[in-house]
Amino acid sequence: MTVLTLLGSLVGSALVGCGADGGRTADVTAPRAAGGGRGPSAPARAGGAAPAAERKPPVPAAPPTLAPRPGGLTPVYTHRAKSAEKVVALTFDADMTADQGPRAARGERFDHPELIATLRRLGVGATVFMTGRWAEEYPDQARSIGRDPLFEIANHSYSHYAFASPCYGLPEVSAPDMAADVRRAFDSFRDAGAVHVVPYFRFPGGCYDDTALRALAPTGVTAVQWDVVGGDAFAEDADAVAEQVLDGVKPGSVVVLHCTRSAAPVTERAVRRIVPELRARGYRFVKVSELMRG
Repeated sequence: MTVLTLLGSLVGSALVGCGADGGRTADVTAPRAAGGGRGPSAPARAGGAAPAAERKPPVPAAPPTLAPRPGGLTPVYTHRAKSAEKVVALTFDADMTADQGPRAARGERFDHPELIATLRRLGVGATVFMTGRWAEEYPDQARSIGRDPLFEIANHSYSHYAFASPCYGLPEVSAPDMAADVRRAFDSFRDAGAVHVVPYFRFPGGCYDDTALRALAPTGVTAVQWDVVGGDAFAEDADAVAEQVLDGVKPGSVVVLHCTRSAAPVTERAVRRIVPELRARGYRFVKVSELMRG
């Protein structure tokens, strides 16, 4: 099953339920539609619109993806090149490796509900790159994020193992297992009840090579990296994180931050400074799918 097929089933389930820099980077290429579009509406009756009971809810437009690179390699997106509009995408990696369950059981928190609450309070749309293991550890939060139209969930692998080596000491996933690892993460989002899931993938640690890009091609994902590093991992100074983001952002930027309380404890405070200062400069916050569509 490709990612696009899986996402189609997620959208369908939602409609029924509702009833109504370790790797190389590349500039943006023209996005292509991931398929689909708005479904047909019920036929109008003479003298007025069809009753609500007969009207079918519209099918959301599929998120854009990029065309494969030469040789069929998975495409890589880093930012919107030469953007005429002051838009920026804040992205947050929800990291948890497959073998960190015992640490979570001892009380270590890999989630960050205060950060999500702050984004909601500020009305900031964002893309959360979530590992499948994180979604399994915090299914209620994964469901809440994944059902809130302010956010979208993208794939950060199931296990948060490295897809290329060396990669900050992360355990490695073998090339034959890479596609299965990504699909398993999408299954975890589905099992948690997430709806707003997009066919984007971020390499753990940002580490990748052509072997990884070739291995992921059958999944149909677009790899999404970044052009601004927040530097919040293991940081203790929220102002330093905020200044690094504010200094690096330009129109069309993708910023990488983290949604992991134990490993990035100052991110929420940094966001409280980043958001108003960028808005004062005229920036608008968008999700990756919106940035790519533009």
